[in-house]
Order: sequence, then C-alpha cells, then structure tokens
Amino acid sequence: MIRIFNYGEVPNETLFIRSPLIQDVASVVTEIIDDVKQNGDEALYRLTEKFDGAKLRSLLVSEEEIDEAVQSVSKEYLDVLQLAHDNIAEYHRNQIRPGFVMTRPDGVVLGQKVTPIARVGLYVPNGTAAYPSSLLMNCVPAKLAGCGLLVIVTPPGKDGKVDPAILAAAKIAGVDRIYKIGGAQAVAALAYGTESVPAVDKIVGPGNAYVAEAKKQCFGKVAIDTIAGPSEVLIVADDTNDPAVLAADMLAQAEHDVMATSVLVTDSRALAEQVQQELERQLPLLPRYDIARASIDNNGKIVVAKNLEDAMACANEIAPEHLEIAVDDPFAWLGKVQNAGSIFLGKNAPEALGDYLAGPNHTLPTTGTAKFGSPLSVDDFVKKSQYTYYSAEALENVKDAIMLFAEEEGLHGHARSVNIRFHPDET
Repeated sequence: MIRIFNYGEVPNETLFIRSPLIQDVASVVTEIIDDVKQNGDEALYRLTEKFDGAKLRSLLVSEEEIDEAVQSVSKEYLDVLQLAHDNIAEYHRNQIRPGFVMTRPDGVVLGQKVTPIARVGLYVPNGTAAYPSSLLMNCVPAKLAGCGLLVIVTPPGKDGKVDPAILAAAKIAGVDRIYKIGGAQAVAALAYGTESVPAVDKIVGPGNAYVAEAKKQCFGKVAIDTIAGPSEVLIVADDTNDPAVLAADMLAQAEHDVMATSVLVTDSRALAEQVQQELERQLPLLPRYDIARASIDNNGKIVVAKNLEDAMACANEIAPEHLEIAVDDPFAWLGKVQNAGSIFLGKNAPEALGDYLAGPNHTLPTTGTAKFGSPLSVDDFVKKSQYTYYSAEALENVKDAIMLFAEEEGLHGHARSVNIRFHPDET
C-alpha cells in the first residue's frame, strides 16, 4: 500500500526514484557498439536474432509492409492518429523561428541563421507496449524543422514484423525510412552507419537501459536529446477533488513501468487517506496490474502539506516530469511553477491528455532535469549559426578597442590581424 508522509518528514529528493539506468549495462553496450562498428549489417542481423528472436531477410521495412500495416489498422484508430498528428503540428508550428538580422548605420550586419539538422534518427520502443504516440511526438517537430532525412529504428516481433500502429503513425508523420532493429545495436547503427543504415547527426527517442546507455556512449559522435529516466507525475490537489480521479491519474503513470513514480501532494489529510484507499480499489482493475502494483508500492507516495503554497514549494524542489495542478483556479498558481516538464492545469487535464492528443510534446525532462531542461521541440531539430559583416569604416571605428583587448590577453597576433588592414607597413 502507498505510504502517506507529512511535508518535511522525508527529504524531497527521496520522494522520486531518480535512477535513469536501472542496471549496470555499460560494458555490454560497449561490446555491442564495437560489434556494429566493425561488422555493420551482419552484426545487426545477428544481434536482432539473438535479442529479439527474429531472423530477418531485410533490415528496411518495405513500402508493401507499410501499406499492409496501414490497411490492418482500423479507420477509427487511423483517424485518432491523424488527429493527434494535427494537434501536435498545430502546437509546434508556433516554435518555428526564422533567425534574425540586425544592421547599424556604419555598415555592420549581424545575424543568426537557423538551419535544420540534416539527418535525424528516432528510436521507437516496442517492448511491453508499442508507442506510436512517441513516434508522432518526435517526428512532427523534426518535419516542421525541415530535417532532410528522418529515419526510424524499432524492434521487430519474433515474426520479423513491426507493430502495425507504429508503421501507420510513421506513414502519417512522413517518415523517410524505417528499420527493424532495436536495442543498443540500433543506436550504434544510427551513430556510425552500416551498409544499410545511414549515419545520422542526432538521435532522439526513449528506450530501455541499453538504449539509454548506448545514446550516452555515442554522444559526441552524434547529438542526442536526453538520457531519459523513469516516467513520473506529481499531482498538487486540494480537498475539492474526487479521490477516485486522483487515484486514476496516479495509476495511469504507474502502469508505464515498475520504476515509474506517482506522487500526490495535498493540503488535506482526509483526501490523502481517501486516495490511498482508492488506489487499492482500482489497482486490480488494471490489465498491467503487476507493473502498476510494483510502481505504487515501491515508488508511490502521498505527501500532506500545510497548505498549497507548501505543496507548490515541494513540486518546485522535485522538478517533476509531469505536474498536475488540480485546483479550481489553476492559472492563479501557474506563475508559481519554477520547475516542471509539462504542466496540466485544472481538473480536466489528466496527464494522459498530454501523452496522446493535446499537442504539447510528451518527450520531457525526467529525474529532476526540469530544473534546467525543456520538453522536446522544433528547436531540438535545428542548429543556429551566427554571422558578422563589417565595412572597412565600421572595423576602423573599433580597431583600437580590439587591439587593446587582444594585447591585454597577450594575443598579439589577434591585434596584428586587425592592424594590418589599415597599416600594412607596420606589421
């Protein structure tokens, strides 16, 4: 049964399990990466058979396989995928930035040029569940950014096929290529390239401990989004809430993974106890009972604060991935949020809304990184270059200042490179 604490009774950092990797897999991942680097496609076929039980004829998903998958998905679900895609696109279009240019009267031109990352690889998990929602959340901002090549890797089933819902979502999102590979070997293939898989410039998307470690080890060769930890939710709620609804929101997070964490912070001891009982009543109703049970028992907590001010202070110290503010006037509290990945305002915005359909991204900073990190966005798929132009007059106006600065730092060559333009005989 979930435990109830008083605010301040335990350190806030112990309220969430903060372990991005649940086991030491570094040495195994290193071996896999080296294998893929040295043996290319042959290693991918061999490792896919070893880890996924699939003996593949081709790593690339064919157009025929994609069409067959789309036809096998119900029209109702295709419509939902399209709706989610459109909502995500509508939201993320607001993040597109064109760069800027500024000028000065003496002939100075300064600016910033925004350029899409040319090649992006997306890892789509397919373990205890398939996540086409994750595919859409990653692909839509990449396409809006204008990335030239968008490649997906995802583990196949033992039959060598990719989950039809993933392929349908990929079709809707306009993915360029899909490969039937998963695990650390898929990350290595994206980072270093093989005969079939193109090397990319950035790898995004969640995965298990092996995938996270592979992204960590390949960082530097390629860019990555983040090293994601277990999913988490913190709910701030007052006594006007229905305890059954709060319990359901906590269990929605708990069913993700045994390492997932659900925390309720409330100013009502009576509500805390009611939610505690509701969790016990609702848990047996979940098909993923064993996962949710382990998550709630090991990581779940209810915290009773003196007031909502203390509850919000607790939330800011924890910096949760998902923050629900379940009060009647949530916008009155929005300004007090300092650290959170995604904020759900009011009693009609469950975290599941953000997972699938609302539009804001569900790839979020975990393990307290919301103190400095941000949700995935169009910005993650572009790079920025700055440029400088000075006329001869403009450079002459500042040459003495540049030379003084350079000489104070002992870099006389820097000073000379400016002076020679105006006094070629003095250098």
